[in-house]
Amino acid sequence: MSGIYLHIPFCKQACHYCDFHFSTSMGHKEATIQAIARELALRQDYLQGQPVHTIYFGGGTPSLLTQSELQLLLQTIKGLFIVSEDAEITLEANPDDLSPEKLLELKAAGINRLSIGLQSFHEPHLRLMNRAHSATESLQCVKDAQAAGFDNITVDLIYGIPAPDHSIWLQDLQTLFSLNVQHVSCYGLTIEPDTAFGRWSKKGSFKPSEDEFTAEQFEILLEQMKQHGFVQYEVSNFSQPGYESRHNSNYWRGVHYLGVGPSAHSFNGHSRQYNVSHNRKYTEAIGQDVVPFELEELTLADQANDYLLTTLRTIWGCDLGILRDRYSYDVQATHSAYLQELQQKGLATLQDDVLYLTDKGKLLADQITLDLFVE
Repeated sequence: MSGIYLHIPFCKQACHYCDFHFSTSMGHKEATIQAIARELALRQDYLQGQPVHTIYFGGGTPSLLTQSELQLLLQTIKGLFIVSEDAEITLEANPDDLSPEKLLELKAAGINRLSIGLQSFHEPHLRLMNRAHSATESLQCVKDAQAAGFDNITVDLIYGIPAPDHSIWLQDLQTLFSLNVQHVSCYGLTIEPDTAFGRWSKKGSFKPSEDEFTAEQFEILLEQMKQHGFVQYEVSNFSQPGYESRHNSNYWRGVHYLGVGPSAHSFNGHSRQYNVSHNRKYTEAIGQDVVPFELEELTLADQANDYLLTTLRTIWGCDLGILRDRYSYDVQATHSAYLQELQQKGLATLQDDVLYLTDKGKLLADQITLDLFVE
């Protein structure tokens, strides 16, 4: 079992919070898509013949792909790899791209899961973040996708956006639940240095929310999700039963995946590869049949830390037995007092040799994981 991730590095405009690799210039889009198809051929042995169960178009904004570009990439994958008949094929999309005609094209191409970047239903917040769509489009595109036959839809929302109180966030959640989507990914607004928000914050012209305000909105999120039947199977991801993202779940479970396109990452259990984050350098290298990446060989300690980092964030928890047997790391021997402290403070539970974070602990997931890392 394995997956393929395709990074489509193009956007109509730059969102003020985003530090992913992308370009707003479409001049080299066709050449880049051709190069991604070529990279798939150059790296067809990376997964060592493992069947592909998930395909994920991320970005950037993959909904900017034309029908012919999308078909080229999917046909290339199916011609080079063993793709399971029930493969989950996800495409990230912006609401302003999802016309009824576009949705039918995506459905016909074989996309069976849509990930729609709504971020908010509040118009002033969309403008603040420099989103290309309106609140009306946020609502309409989901309804149009459902009408086109998509029955596996996930949407993204952002919390922790500066506001006088929590009323806007509560309204966003109520609007979300009215749409009856199967999956939701929610992320706290993070201020990255190399973004508009980061630069404005440094100058003092933008004031991010206090950590306490963001934490309160996360707690509201957890309560509301439970009330509406969603399962929090990873810190930021919620689904109706049976609609967990298979692709992302595989990341958290250490399944091997191939990443193609500028800035894409790949993982095969013992190493990671990081493609160059530069469209022109990428296409020029691929044109010479060279994949431009950096290679990181993972030590046993690296692999143990990766396992901690990914599994502790999930509903399935971190199996301490696997850490001992597979990675020679005995957390109970090295951090016995700390594990007891986590349980006493209500931050974690330990059941049948599996460590789980509580709702309270999930607020501190990153710090707890760092505290447990192999030094």
